Amino acid sequence: MINFDFKTTITNVVKEEDLLQYKNKKNEIMESFQKCDMIGWDKNVSTDNINHIKQMMKEVKKNSSLLLVIGIGGSFLGSKALYDMFEHYFSDQFKVIYCGYSLSSNYLSDLLKLLKDKDFTVNVISKSGNTMEIKLAYNLIKGFMQEKYSEEEIKQRIIVTTGTSGYLYEEARTNNYRTLSIPDDIGGRYSMMTDAHLFPLSFNLDIEQLISGYNDGEVMKKEAYEYAIIRRSLFDKNKIIENYVSFEPKYEMFIEWLKQLFGESEGKNGKGIFPTSTIFTRDLHSLGQFIQEGNKILFETFIIVRQNSEINIDNTNLNNINNAVVDAVRNAHYKGNVAVNFIEIDKLNEYNMGLLIRFFFYSAAFSSLLFEVNPFDQPGVEVYKHEIKKSLENLK
Repeated sequence: MINFDFKTTITNVVKEEDLLQYKNKKNEIMESFQKCDMIGWDKNVSTDNINHIKQMMKEVKKNSSLLLVIGIGGSFLGSKALYDMFEHYFSDQFKVIYCGYSLSSNYLSDLLKLLKDKDFTVNVISKSGNTMEIKLAYNLIKGFMQEKYSEEEIKQRIIVTTGTSGYLYEEARTNNYRTLSIPDDIGGRYSMMTDAHLFPLSFNLDIEQLISGYNDGEVMKKEAYEYAIIRRSLFDKNKIIENYVSFEPKYEMFIEWLKQLFGESEGKNGKGIFPTSTIFTRDLHSLGQFIQEGNKILFETFIIVRQNSEINIDNTNLNNINNAVVDAVRNAHYKGNVAVNFIEIDKLNEYNMGLLIRFFFYSAAFSSLLFEVNPFDQPGVEVYKHEIKKSLENLK
């Protein structure tokens, strides 16, 4: 179950009359949404492919001790976020390692040292099949594999997840590699329920429950639109930064995923809210002063999981301490005239996360349309990709 509490924001900063103009636009926004391209994610996810994904997962586990995922942006953030959320801090579960999201030579050098004595399988993910960072990392890893495995073994150890054209598509077809697909009508940051994420997640999560929650999340349009119009009204009050807050360190990648989802969806034509994130209580000791008493240009969205704890400190359950801190920080920021949206999950499980993902998909789309921008393109990203391509050509 997920509880949405926006009362402090509405009473503290935004008034009901501020929301009225956007409430009256609801039908218009919903009609605009239905006319958008790239909304293949706005339908129930079929489980027809689940058995195929699970069978492939079992085959990988038979001959590998880890899965190496090569992806960036929408190709990896979603599955990395959920993998981190559900992974125990110190565990011996099957390892999924991610690379390709940076050009750090130190990271890749250390990765190759790790892989030297491991049997592993690679899942390379890119919808276009032409992303620079992915191609560089893939070619490096494939070259390493050619020194370690025969060509026949490599065919069993490379899985390509891509669209219907591009470098990776041709690579898989030429070498007869196993493939998974990303539908043409779903963009990268909205691809959480596609093979790009479901396959890596199948190693350690119950993806059927994740899909079940996502499908049931179709009913959350009302809450998503409410959140969207609150965000838009806060922007009108010069609240131009949204700080996503978690009190659990391993949820950090999830709020990184939210930053991409909202930043890339609505940040166009000089518009949009800048997304940032903090982990409390850690960042209270570095940014807490600014949030409490600094320039009032930001608002916050707390994403809280009320979880059980087996640890007691001074005869007090640690979970109760954490919950008390959450409520205290919320109250302190309220007193400091900081708007705090509150999203609370009663239990961390795959079903609830499926619900939450669908909620945020709708929220990002509706928020973008309220800013009168297309939620599903990213022209600014293409600009820097073009400039990088020119710079690399000059190096040759």
